[in-house]
Amino acid sequence: MSERKSIQQGETLLKVDHLCQYFKSNKAVDDVSFEIKKGEVFGLVGESGCGKTTTGRSIIKLYDITSGSIYFKGERIAAGTLSYKQNIKEARQKLKTEADNGKKAELEEYIKAQQMEIASAKKDHKKKRFYTDIQMIFQDPIASLDPRMTVEQIIAEGLVINGEKDKKVIQNKVFEALEMVGLVREHAGRYPHEFSGGQRQRIGVARAVVMEPELIIADEPVSALDVSIQAQVINLLDDLREKMGLTVLFVAHDLSVVKYFSDRIGVMYYGKLVELADSDELFKHPLHPYTKSLLSAIPMPDPEYEKRRKRITYVPLRDHDYSVEQPALREVLPGHFVHCNQAEFDRYREIIQA
Repeated sequence: MSERKSIQQGETLLKVDHLCQYFKSNKAVDDVSFEIKKGEVFGLVGESGCGKTTTGRSIIKLYDITSGSIYFKGERIAAGTLSYKQNIKEARQKLKTEADNGKKAELEEYIKAQQMEIASAKKDHKKKRFYTDIQMIFQDPIASLDPRMTVEQIIAEGLVINGEKDKKVIQNKVFEALEMVGLVREHAGRYPHEFSGGQRQRIGVARAVVMEPELIIADEPVSALDVSIQAQVINLLDDLREKMGLTVLFVAHDLSVVKYFSDRIGVMYYGKLVELADSDELFKHPLHPYTKSLLSAIPMPDPEYEKRRKRITYVPLRDHDYSVEQPALREVLPGHFVHCNQAEFDRYREIIQA
């Protein structure tokens, strides 16, 4: 059995269930669901502003999510209340129009149940038990590092917050983390401005791994780096994944990097998850028009291919007709999901079976 198949059949570490993250009228993330298996790298791709980073920040609870639930190791660690509040509002509207024919008592019970769900969601959202088990590597290495703190203070901050008081233990863990990411002990006393972009990102990685997490959310960790340095950081993350048994949510817009590093890939567009599949399957059989558009934009180091390459443009109003039936995430093949309505689903099935 291949490593990829064994990962897909393994234990679910993180489950995102109908996640919504709204900022006033802007639906940054709208009804997104996916699971990440223990030990796998799950790539999340899409153009700038599609909600990738917001999804990652919502998982690590930098934002209070609007609606939906996030489960880590089977326990709910974050929950939104908007859907429950909307259910209560609709039920109260019905109460005003219902005659006393037995349905009033049913509606009142339903409202109480939704109020209990809100209380439960708020209680789960306050849980701090898994805070150290999920860590994040940020996109901009210089913006995410405090310029007034030494490298040792930056890496040790999480340990101190988590209650570690033994200075010798802290120092040894910092040195170990530095060496793990390819830096040396002498770097511990320096400040972030004394390092290159690649070295600063390594410090960000060290800050995450020093907490010995189970899940790392890597938010475009190589997009601000030179191409040669990008490869070094990706290889570093791959090595750490093997050594520490890490699970990684890899957020990026460079599909060639994501294909190299990820076991499965989710494609996002305007806050929606439009396609989800195994990495090889997604590149071999892209089905959603937006996925095809993204793949057509990947440049290749081949002048003859580049001359022939045709960009596919994605225009939602042209490519979809949702006037009769609205789309939903449907499983076209085992493990291959596409955001489509029934007519599109039937067409995608025909394409695959042809």
